[in-house]
Amino acid sequence: MKKQILIILVALLSSQLFAQVTLSPAYPTADDEVTLTLDVTDTDLENYAGEIYAHTGVNEWDHVIGDWGNNDNQPMLTALGDNKFELLITPDIRQFYGASQSEVLTRMCFVFRAGDGSAQTSPDIFLDIYESLTARFVLPEEETVYKESGESIEVEAAGPFSENMELLINGEIVASSTSTTINYQIDITDIYPDWELQEAIVNAHSAGTTESDTFWFARRPSPNIAAVPDGMVDGINYIDDNTVLLSIFAPYHDYIFVIGDFNNWETEQEYYMNFDENTNRYWLEISGLEAQKEYIYQYLVDGNLRIGDPYADKVSDPWNDKYISNATYPNLISYPEGKTEGVATVLQTAQEAFEWEIDNFTPPQPEKMVVYELLMRDFIEAHDFQTMIDTLSYLKRLGVNVIELMPVNEFEGNLSWGYNPDYYFAPDKYYGPKEDVKAFIDECHKNDIAVVLDMVLNHAYGLNSMVRLWWNSSENKPADNSPYFNANCPHEPYCWGYDFNHESVHTQAFVDRINKYWIEEYKIDGFRFDYTKGFTNSGNTGYDATRIELLKRMADQIWATKSDAYVILEHWADNTEEKILANYGMMLWGNSNHNYCEAAMGWIPESNFEWISYKKRGWNDPHLVGFMESHDEERLMFKVEEYGNSNVSNYNIKDTTIGLQRAALAATFMIPVPGPKMIWQFGERGYDYSINWCTNGTISEDCRVGEKPPKWDYMNDFRREYVYNVYRALIDLKKNETAFHTSNFDMNTSGDIKNIKLYGANSEDVIIVGNFGNESGTATPGFTKTGVWYEFFTQEELQVTSTGQSLSLKAGEYRIYSTKKYIKPTYLNTGVNSPEDNNNTLSVEVWPNPATNSVNISFVLENSDNAVIEITDLSGRKVSTIENRKFSRGSNQVSFDINNYAKGIYIYKIRTSNALVSGKLIIE
Repeated sequence: MKKQILIILVALLSSQLFAQVTLSPAYPTADDEVTLTLDVTDTDLENYAGEIYAHTGVNEWDHVIGDWGNNDNQPMLTALGDNKFELLITPDIRQFYGASQSEVLTRMCFVFRAGDGSAQTSPDIFLDIYESLTARFVLPEEETVYKESGESIEVEAAGPFSENMELLINGEIVASSTSTTINYQIDITDIYPDWELQEAIVNAHSAGTTESDTFWFARRPSPNIAAVPDGMVDGINYIDDNTVLLSIFAPYHDYIFVIGDFNNWETEQEYYMNFDENTNRYWLEISGLEAQKEYIYQYLVDGNLRIGDPYADKVSDPWNDKYISNATYPNLISYPEGKTEGVATVLQTAQEAFEWEIDNFTPPQPEKMVVYELLMRDFIEAHDFQTMIDTLSYLKRLGVNVIELMPVNEFEGNLSWGYNPDYYFAPDKYYGPKEDVKAFIDECHKNDIAVVLDMVLNHAYGLNSMVRLWWNSSENKPADNSPYFNANCPHEPYCWGYDFNHESVHTQAFVDRINKYWIEEYKIDGFRFDYTKGFTNSGNTGYDATRIELLKRMADQIWATKSDAYVILEHWADNTEEKILANYGMMLWGNSNHNYCEAAMGWIPESNFEWISYKKRGWNDPHLVGFMESHDEERLMFKVEEYGNSNVSNYNIKDTTIGLQRAALAATFMIPVPGPKMIWQFGERGYDYSINWCTNGTISEDCRVGEKPPKWDYMNDFRREYVYNVYRALIDLKKNETAFHTSNFDMNTSGDIKNIKLYGANSEDVIIVGNFGNESGTATPGFTKTGVWYEFFTQEELQVTSTGQSLSLKAGEYRIYSTKKYIKPTYLNTGVNSPEDNNNTLSVEVWPNPATNSVNISFVLENSDNAVIEITDLSGRKVSTIENRKFSRGSNQVSFDINNYAKGIYIYKIRTSNALVSGKLIIE
């Protein structure tokens, strides 16, 4: 583009507001000393208290100074206050970058970053270096301008190093200047015929040399008034294999062109949209398209605003798409660099319909729901749906029956949690093509797993087309006349992005369209709606009757599309309000993170987690999605290892082995509680990386939403595998045993010794008892009847002679007693729930490794014992069982053939009755 002179506006990935850069002198040469001023107001760096560094080079990122992320060898800016920073480029540009005198320098390149790595500017900033005479139009910003009769065009041009300048309209000089700038106003009158392009040229002269720049303008008529054809909706309407009709709701705007690949991004008369004055919609039918060809397009609104279609199902992003690999998204269409700017969208006629294998799927009832919340970016390194399909066996084996995906519709940037949405109908390409999204959901349904989408309808971010269509540029916020957004967020301090006005009928129609689309197009089973407490214009109130009605209205529309769809709210309002919503049929998140963490850490005063019970809250139905971890909460195992009670010398809860047993203890008191339960990814293996972990190994809130390692290798640790297996067994009980679905239960969870009583049908009672203290204690579980009770983990029978009978529990020990015997699964045969029981060692040697034809495994047993030798893939799927028999005391050896194994990395596991050793096996 041609106007990068005094001020450069750069979109930030996370907020897409603008960082402002100014230079002094305004038109520097390579031999000038330059002062750069950076203003970070209204960006993610606003009010940043740390140091800001410049990653910088010249031309095409040549002569880069220092190393990315290294504060010791990259230039640091000087804080000026009021969100402004300064960088002195001295003694001149050439010497600052170490460029030779013979090199031609055309521009400086910058990315400004926070010293702690928490934020940075993006896309790259390029500032021109002027070596000679230049002529440029500063205004207008567009290369082709259309105005109605009676309007005017403000013209400003600059000519660095010029002696004099002149402005010509159709070859006639209309203004001149002896300075380096020129200003003029073009009045649009009847002398300019409709649609006929007029030429404006600025010439800058110096020492017999002339440089020029050009823009075009034309008088345009008012849009043709015509009703939108029947049956058409906002967005893309596919008429046939060669024709589409585009429609966009845009009151308060004067005219719109459609620009795109099909017209070489030109504002041509035939792409001037009709206007339906009864519905405030602009629309246009476009024919002559090639079947199945992808076309990138935008709406050019009022001659200066370029936006994508808010209803499109694919986005073309000039800043982020280039970082998406072909493995993630094969043959991704390239952004039309140099032809337009900003986010665009994609249409394609004659698309092949996805062939669903499961047309109708019935999701599990709330009382049997075990939800697994995951962020694809951090769950698998490949971060794509195809790899998620390959990884489903891990979750299937765990037993979860609902997967809740953190937001996967288009959000700003690539590396995001997804709570900064911009396009709601388009799956984010960083996770792969939309066909793979459907294939993943279909595969989940084939495995009896429902899929819930995390949907963010409280707010949108700055790249959202509807935010940009009605924008108050002087105050940097949505305009007062926006049909969709509040100019000011009414529920401070809980505000992010720009706040949807849910009382607007336009917002309601948009919300309903989104929800219906994902249910019908992708067959998802429901939604988790982010921060529904914000669906109000009444402020951050405790009880809001209007908000209740708005949510009921939305839920009714969802259920009209799919009667058994889950409607799950992250609400955090008073229980009086949540109870109404729950009794209406919605489910709500129930956060018990603090109390479960306190219990697991052995700090008892705040360890009562009874609020995870829907009955404790007075609700009619089990509609509380209880959890002890979520994406928003600090990880339980991290807190156990960091802050666990270590006041008893021989029982240190901070110890990883003991901490993992405490994690299993907490799960035993969470998953069986009647009602739907949720697990945050990798909680089942004791994930202990802080939510605030930084890639450099430090802990900082600035890294809260940053990438975290998936740690699949944790499954090679028998202690963590045992925690996984405890989760697995508890989930199996919850789904399949009727006592765990009861509506008659008690929770006594205030002290060291806690218990939960489940009163099942046919006198099938269950008592869960555990010691959350850090010393042995006596438990009185409160058996509901005398007779034989069965303990699940040990499979021991307990003769209860009195309902007040007591028993001893070691610190961290837990038991599940039942009047019906539940058979302990074989995968729980290694490790038990008391630290004293895990004191055996197992010495193992594997060779050769890497191997090609055969592998030998030798191990030493202290006593004659049964040993199982297994080979699994990296997801934990068992490939084969090599041996399963009793071995003698002392040294043992097993050899086996691997010629039939595919090349790759596997995990070997040698398991005895009370020990397990595992490791990596490479087959070449």
